[in-house]
Amino acid sequence: MKSIEITHVITFHKKIVIATGGSEGIRDIGLIESALNKAFVTFDGQDLYEGTIRRISVITYSLIKNHGFVDGNKRVGAATMLLLLKLNGVTIKYSQEALIELGLKTADSIYKEEDIEQWVLQHQV
Repeated sequence: MKSIEITHVITFHKKIVIATGGSEGIRDIGLIESALNKAFVTFDGQDLYEGTIRRISVITYSLIKNHGFVDGNKRVGAATMLLLLKLNGVTIKYSQEALIELGLKTADSIYKEEDIEQWVLQHQV
């Protein structure tokens, strides 16, 4: 799976805040790093998360829920998901309302990692 570096996510966050408003800043860089690395964790030599869409869902969930940024965690989580899907050749079709709902339900603990994966699969073209 093609992934992105933490520096790219930080730059992405700055651009999102400039474009959409809110507060710029990192609350805990370790939580951002953890979110990006969680999808590649192994146990006893086995990947805990298999498949590109599953891994992207884990990263998305973690970026939203870890609150590594001062503001904009839902926005950067959703935008990073879209970027990772594109980088990995996964095409989805969605409305802005559906994407906003994904971020809000994840932040409110209604959606888990598996729900984000199902959302992507349901919107895949």
